[in-house]
Amino acid sequence: MITNRGIVSHGDNNNFTNNAVGEHAQVSVAAAPSRDSGNPTGDGTTDERTTTWDIGVVTILSEELRSVIDELNLERHKEPGGLYFYRGKHTVSESSFRIVATQSQSQGQRSAMAALENLRRHYNPRLWALVGVGGGIHDEHARIGNVIVSTDIVYYENRKINPHGDVRRRGEHRQAPAPVVHAVNAFFADHGTPARIYGQLSAHASEEFEVYPGVIGSGEAVVADRESDIRSYLTDYHEKVLAVDMEAGGLSQYWQENSVHGEINPGWIVIRGVSDNADAEKGHGYHELASRNAAHILRNLLPYLC
Repeated sequence: MITNRGIVSHGDNNNFTNNAVGEHAQVSVAAAPSRDSGNPTGDGTTDERTTTWDIGVVTILSEELRSVIDELNLERHKEPGGLYFYRGKHTVSESSFRIVATQSQSQGQRSAMAALENLRRHYNPRLWALVGVGGGIHDEHARIGNVIVSTDIVYYENRKINPHGDVRRRGEHRQAPAPVVHAVNAFFADHGTPARIYGQLSAHASEEFEVYPGVIGSGEAVVADRESDIRSYLTDYHEKVLAVDMEAGGLSQYWQENSVHGEINPGWIVIRGVSDNADAEKGHGYHELASRNAAHILRNLLPYLC
């Protein structure tokens, strides 16, 4: 019979761990769980709480999510509480990357930020990627089917409304962390600017699309007017704004506000396939083409980003 009393502790100086207090106190010291990818649980499964996730992907439309799932061979997973994620491992040469993707509940900055929070809370990936479609506002570079890879975001929504309808917009410009910018530069150094890739939708498989680095303008408006003041403002603000979307501003804002935490803040990147030209012809007809091309470029960027 054990008759010890008091405190039993296994610790290092004043940093005590594995403690027990009271009569019959005992301590069984277990090895700390590994943070390596694919940590076995002992029953042949993987403890996903201790898995290192490389990239968390946020999509907005079902076509975007389906394209990412198909391109990276992800499988559906339901977390306790009802959230759905799509997970998998992608191998390039001798390197493997763990990827998790999700879809926001709706369009817009707020829903995108909520999706990022869900990714961080459940998987804490090392890099966030916003992948899907956008509206091109540059006639030469942003043709339908082309892809814009962006590490620069201009958020255009902040503005002052003066008497007589005079609107003064106040742009916010944010750039992704330096390692992501270097990774994108290396991709274009290897593939050329523009990079020329064959289409990923079967009907366009024999056609080339172009991939450009560029700036994304982001706000809450669905732009479907070539004469929109938003388009004029963005091109005056930065001549390399190539496309617009409704979520990238939320991504850059979420990153900025989380940069105060002690842990390393993930990097971020935006990949937009051009599905329309932000004019009166705007529609849904090219969402599938633009989504497939964007997901394919994400796959091509993985060796540079991870």
